Amino acid sequence: MNKLVLILAFFFISLSLIAQELECQVSISSQQIPGTDKRVFESLQTALYEFINNRKWTNYTFRNEEKIECTMLITVTERVGSDEFKGTINLVLRRPVLNSAYNSVLLNTIDKDFQFRYVEFQPLDFSDNSFTSNLTSVVAYYAYMYLGLYFDSFSQNGGTDLFNKAQDIVNAAQNATETGWKGFESQKNRYWLVQNYLNPSNSAIRDFYYKFHRLGLDVMYEKLDAGRAAITESLDDLKTLYDAKPDLYALQLILDAKRDEFINIYSDQRVPPMEKTNVVNLLKEIDPANGSKYQVILTGK
Repeated sequence: MNKLVLILAFFFISLSLIAQELECQVSISSQQIPGTDKRVFESLQTALYEFINNRKWTNYTFRNEEKIECTMLITVTERVGSDEFKGTINLVLRRPVLNSAYNSVLLNTIDKDFQFRYVEFQPLDFSDNSFTSNLTSVVAYYAYMYLGLYFDSFSQNGGTDLFNKAQDIVNAAQNATETGWKGFESQKNRYWLVQNYLNPSNSAIRDFYYKFHRLGLDVMYEKLDAGRAAITESLDDLKTLYDAKPDLYALQLILDAKRDEFINIYSDQRVPPMEKTNVVNLLKEIDPANGSKYQVILTGK
């Protein structure tokens, strides 16, 4: 049975706990920290891999072949103490497309507000509702965000419970000394990202994920025009959102993740010229900084 069909069943029935959900590749790059004993980073990489992949994050059951593939690349840029570090996290999440070997990017971004403590071989403690470690809180936050986005792409607002879990982590971190958790620090941080998804006035974001993936990409193999029509409708949702909130953080992340995919879909020779023109004009409006990139849809080069 197709992997995607199996996963879809989990949105409609509650199952017992059997297997973990994530198959996340974790990498630690410490090349910018010369002279440091690299064993601590090897230990950290192993510990984080086990923390993410051996933990049950939801009440759904996933078989091994159905696990959600994602990556976290942590680049350590500074050692600020004997056991304290600064760095960035490159976050990438993909999901399979029905009747295809293609994986669609749901998220591709870098969190630059990452400071953490780690002692080699220390246990990684974590609780949803209490802040014990910035390291585990940040990683768990993105695990829940990954799951929320993934579930939203299969079921209308299917990721709400997962986004609420991410919000719990944000709430617990409000007294943390590390940055990235508070609304006044930036409009583009962990605080605002989950707020963007849970705010009812931004419902077009989550409509986009469902329409683009479940009603669009998943349908195109059997019904090309119908699937593409749903994708075009999802772009109209983004246009409505852009007109109201052009600087919304989550909107920018969608554009960054999907820009090349938009171009590939509408560059297809089977797309009518008028449709191409309308879509290019729309994309230039909602992504003006990259407007020239969409010209390839019309010119083919």
